[in-house]
Amino acid sequence: MNILITGGAGFIGSNLALKLIEKGHNITILDNLSPQIHGENALVTSPLYQSIVQKVNFINGTVTSRSDWTQAIQNQDIIVHLAAETGTGQSMYCIEKYVEVNIQGTAIMLDILANQAHSVKKVVVASSRSIYGEGKYIHPDHGAVYPNARLEKDMKAGYFEPKFQDDQPLQLMATDELSKIHPSSVYGITKQNQEQMIMTVCPTLGIAPVAFRYQNVYGPGQSLKNPYTGILSIFSTQIRNGNSLNIFEDGKESRDFVYIDDVVSATVLGIEKGEADNQVFNVGTGHQTDVLTVASELMKNYKIDVPITISGQYRLGDIRHNFADMTKIKKILGFEPRINFEQGVASFSKWVLGQAIEEDNLNQSLNEMKDKGLLK
Repeated sequence: MNILITGGAGFIGSNLALKLIEKGHNITILDNLSPQIHGENALVTSPLYQSIVQKVNFINGTVTSRSDWTQAIQNQDIIVHLAAETGTGQSMYCIEKYVEVNIQGTAIMLDILANQAHSVKKVVVASSRSIYGEGKYIHPDHGAVYPNARLEKDMKAGYFEPKFQDDQPLQLMATDELSKIHPSSVYGITKQNQEQMIMTVCPTLGIAPVAFRYQNVYGPGQSLKNPYTGILSIFSTQIRNGNSLNIFEDGKESRDFVYIDDVVSATVLGIEKGEADNQVFNVGTGHQTDVLTVASELMKNYKIDVPITISGQYRLGDIRHNFADMTKIKKILGFEPRINFEQGVASFSKWVLGQAIEEDNLNQSLNEMKDKGLLK
């Protein structure tokens, strides 16, 4: 098939492109080679771009341009829409940029599909676990509940767990696809909007939509330059520079970290299997890993110990926990993740050790959040 991947020079996109080429598909990529991800002079220095450049039809363009979209969509059978601004914290003050790229970029694509001749039969969109906000919990009196964003007064007092109407402790559960959608960041709102537009509009055009709500994707090849997103790469850069780690909250906040190869495998199933059509799927491992564990596993793999400070600082808009219920994707697509966190971090760390040590620019991003009143 002819497959267009927007954001195809990025971390997920480049790995997906290589797998699809291996399977015999023809790949076109639309990507603007964002310096935040690829660094300056990306055409020469970006390893992600270099990995795909001779193997795909590459369009150096942006999803905010109607003419770039029109060029890219020609003769395509499937669109995999990955292009997006992705920093949760950054989205809370770069609001216009996130809305323009994530929402308007998707709207332009759908407008073209609705009003111009094309051959597109399926659109696969990268949604996100961020649309759930806080995950699913069990309340001793109310059963399944979905707490709202945590209050600043509670976090200021050192209480970081979500609450639901009272102070009774909640039991964390895996978040399934029918869970409440109530994002707590602008990024999450834009991903919800992307998903809902595609799942709503495409069926009216005779196009099959598929949405994957990716959890925290990591692995060899992810950007080590970007100080705005990707806790494993941020911590790795700090550790290799010998800098101390500032752990927010109490270090027990957790995420579902899913290895890049598993994400690619799930996405390929969504592209190739008709059973995926008109469906929304979680893509994760179904297991949670807290931030302190992330830090200790990385230091163990790098054989470098740096000081750890559990500062109690917090970012407004951050969630406490979220991990995926994987029942649906296993049942419908037969997908199960193969790489656990310990295996994945070992592979990621081995790759990082072969890369140049990047400058630690985390304080730049944190100072921006402080200036906006979002980091406390």
